[in-house]
Amino acid sequence: MNIWLKRSLVILAGAAGGYAYYHFIGCASGTCPITSNPYISTAYGALIGGLAGWAKKPARSQSEIL
Repeated sequence: MNIWLKRSLVILAGAAGGYAYYHFIGCASGTCPITSNPYISTAYGALIGGLAGWAKKPARSQSEIL
């Protein structure tokens, strides 16, 4: 699978997680800067997913190591 496709899927999963956090947990008072707005919580989730997907380097083959 292409590395960019994997990273895109991780970003989308993070965005879905951010929206799910807003929807299920959220902020009842509306004063929370991140969780009171679905767009912001989705963007933060995508950012965290992107950082998680970008941090892992692809495995090197044995011939590259030697």
